[in-house]
This record gives sequence, structure tokens and C-alpha cells, in this order.
Amino acid sequence: MAKKKFKVSDRMLFIWLVLVGFIFLLTPQKITGKLQLAFIQIFRHSLAIGRSSLLSASANQSSASDSVSLEKYNKLRNHLFNTKKSLNQERQKLEKISQLKDRFVWKGVNFVLANIVTELVDVSHSELVIDRGESDALAVGQFVLADFSVIGTISEVDSRIAKVRLITDSASKIPVEINELNTGCIMQGNGFYSAKIQMLGVKHNISVGDIVYARKTPGFLDSAVIVGTVKNCKINEENPLFWDITVKPACDVEQLDNVSVIVMNP
Repeated sequence: MAKKKFKVSDRMLFIWLVLVGFIFLLTPQKITGKLQLAFIQIFRHSLAIGRSSLLSASANQSSASDSVSLEKYNKLRNHLFNTKKSLNQERQKLEKISQLKDRFVWKGVNFVLANIVTELVDVSHSELVIDRGESDALAVGQFVLADFSVIGTISEVDSRIAKVRLITDSASKIPVEINELNTGCIMQGNGFYSAKIQMLGVKHNISVGDIVYARKTPGFLDSAVIVGTVKNCKINEENPLFWDITVKPACDVEQLDNVSVIVMNP
């Protein structure tokens, strides 16, 4: 006797999918984040190959000479601004103590090179997944560099992979300073490939094109490093005592293959 075939109606299949969707919707973010990292870790090789293919296709569409020159320009520009900032800080220290007692800016720092496995980008979130983790001394809060500029911080770590929260992510908040102003402020991601600074008083002179640096953070960053430039600056409509500043990142993350994680020595 032939076996009776089991058929599922379209309506029943739709109901099952809706129920599964509600289950994932109500699941705590901490659990879904771990499931996401586990999935990426299992299929990281396939995801990395797919990302490399997309980057290659994008590179072929544009002029190779223009792409390379722009990349070199961004790297040299960011390196120049970082050097000028470091030299200015050292000059201020010399004026105070009249001798060099502090260590060099990158002494005692390890750089862990990591390949980008995949991007997780939508309207409000901007994240990368990299192929380094706890086994490589990575930890939450460490700064991530590309093209000599800060692009984000480590937000989640697994044994062999980690998630990088980019400075444009809506959940990203890092201490920054603008040009030579000795005033710290907080930069928050905008979710649209930019970031914003809102709690800086209008008494400070801010102009479009000013350099924005990630501030020195004990245990994570020994010297200020460029994160971007002021793209737009206007008085805050809700509070006229503060600026409403839009920051453009110093690095084009979409064209990256790898990044470096700053690991401070104990």
C-alpha cells in the first residue's frame, strides 16, 4: 500500500512562519545576538567569500587608478592629522614639565589584524563581524582602526569572532574632541553613515572641515586619533545654547577588507 503523502496548506505554512517570527521578535536581544554570532561563526568562510566578491565587483565598476589614489590619499591624510595631534600633545607636555617623561604614543600597544567577515548594516545599525576573538586577546570596548582612523569599538566577542560597532551606529557613543579645543564631548552614531555631536556650547568656534578626534581613553587609547571631520554645523533648534554638529567618518568602511584592533598591554 502506497504511503499517504503529507501536505501542508499554504495557510498553515503562513501561520507557522508568523509564529516563528513572533518568537524571534520577543526573544531578548542578548540571546538573538549570540545566535547571530553563532550562525556567522559557522558560515564565516562563505560570508567572507561573498563579501570579497562584492568588493571585487565594486572595484571593477570604478576606475582602478582613481580608487587606489583615493585610498592612499585618505590613509596619508588621516596619518598626517594623527601625527600633528600627537606632536601638539607632546609639545604641551614639554611646556609643562620641560622634559620628555611620557612614553611614545604607540609604545606598549599591540595591533591585532582582522579580516572582515561580513557587514550588518541597516537604517540605524552599522556593524562589522571580524575573524578575531577572545583567543586573540580581544575584549569589549577596544578601539578598531582602519586607514589610520578610528572606525568603531568592539561590542561583542566570541572565542574566534567579534562584532565591531561602527561610529555611525545609533548605539555608538564615544568621547571626542574637535581640533585643538580642550573640551570633551560625546559623539553618537546617526545611523546614516554619519555621527552627531549635540552637547557642545556655541561659545566654541566650530567650522565645517574641522577635525574630530577620539579622545585619549585610559586602558583603551593612549592618544587622540582622528575619527572624522565636521560635515555640517548649525545651532540646535531645541536648545540654542548648543551646536548641532554632523560628523563625516574619516574612513570609507564599505571598501575595507581588514581592520586593526588596538590591544593595550597590561
